Amino acid sequence: MPQFAYVVHSNPVPGHEDEYNDWYSNRHLADVVAVPGFVSAQRFCLMDCDAEGAPRQKYMAIYTMETDAPDVTLANLTSLVETGAMHMSEAFSMEGMATHLYKAITPVVCAPAKGN
Repeated sequence: MPQFAYVVHSNPVPGHEDEYNDWYSNRHLADVVAVPGFVSAQRFCLMDCDAEGAPRQKYMAIYTMETDAPDVTLANLTSLVETGAMHMSEAFSMEGMATHLYKAITPVVCAPAKGN
């Protein structure tokens, strides 16, 4: 089955970073991976925020999807958000949020096992 990475770049509402991180890490990731087609999720924080050319968004989430119909999977996710069936924190800023969908073109490459 094809694998995809759904990448979300976002920021908290100013002054609500702790609430944003608590909601995102402890609720939202699990809510998203409960949607059929999503298989994993992980968050990242930008380390070089002041670097020239750095993105405006401090946080990134990568959701792995395994599905033959990524458009349907994303439409299901969007519907849950838009209908209120999936809770979205008021600490999550929609301003400047960016999403991107990537299709895997290679299998995952892992380092060789280290000898004991």
